[in-house]
Amino acid sequence: MDLRDSKVHAARLSVLSNTSLVVMKIAVGLLIGSVSIISEAIHSGVDLLASLITTFSVSKSSMPADVEHPFGHGKVENISGTVEALLIFLAAVWIIFEAIRKLLDPEPIEYVGWGVGVMAISALVNMFVSRMLFRVARETDSVALAADAWHLRTDVYTSAGVMASLALIGLGHLISPAANLYWLDPVAAITVALFIMGAAYRLTLRSAQDLMDVKLPAEEEAWIRQLIMTQKPVIHGFHLLRTRKAGNYRFVDFHIKVDPSMSVEDSHKITDELSRSIESHFRNTSVTVHIEPCDGRCDDHCLSGCLLPEAEQKAVMQKNRRI
Repeated sequence: MDLRDSKVHAARLSVLSNTSLVVMKIAVGLLIGSVSIISEAIHSGVDLLASLITTFSVSKSSMPADVEHPFGHGKVENISGTVEALLIFLAAVWIIFEAIRKLLDPEPIEYVGWGVGVMAISALVNMFVSRMLFRVARETDSVALAADAWHLRTDVYTSAGVMASLALIGLGHLISPAANLYWLDPVAAITVALFIMGAAYRLTLRSAQDLMDVKLPAEEEAWIRQLIMTQKPVIHGFHLLRTRKAGNYRFVDFHIKVDPSMSVEDSHKITDELSRSIESHFRNTSVTVHIEPCDGRCDDHCLSGCLLPEAEQKAVMQKNRRI
């Protein structure tokens, strides 16, 4: 199974599990009159929509570059993750509205055991599916799958919270049938919504940053710099390192300084070796290396990445002043 098939398979499993959970939660929520379970059904419904978007995005983002999209389709995953996060945020607002209405006018909940059971099933299913999605997301570096996995992992915690509130209501009935603990149900729903909002905020930041062409993580750029430095003294210096990411595709661009008398063939070999090393270390990476002669015309950004010994640097700077 190639990377694209692996991502699509994982996304489809998420769709299947969310569909089943939505049906169960709606049925049980309506049966026992629990706003927290219905809110969880809405949560799973949004997760289902997110999973459908993810399925489309991971399939689309894996398509190769074409004439209309010369840099590929990777940003489809970032758009997908951002849309999913916004949908979750809107669902959380609706849940809070309904929970406050129910908190002001609590209603009895029957068949509490059904609610506890469906929440337990939901937590177990989502734990299994989210672990699988996280694993595939790491293997394929998929932003969309990681976003979907975080949706489901949040659902695990919220399902456990709703299950606990229903269990307390049921226990209260056994200890004191006259006790009014129905307020716990909308309070649990509000807690679910707050968890969802937190997850939506984090997912928005993570998915949207690549749409703004934010540079690669510091440790990845440090690895690239270290690789270039291993090529001295053939490479006299480097500068203007620029990196960005679109979905699971990386783009790396930098300039290197070499001896002015170096042949085109030798300089091409250097760029080819650097590109192959970076592309083999970071999957799905496009590397562009610009060759410049180290001819004594030094400026600040050139000197900041100079790899020449100190004595040679001074000689180059003196030559530059004479020029």
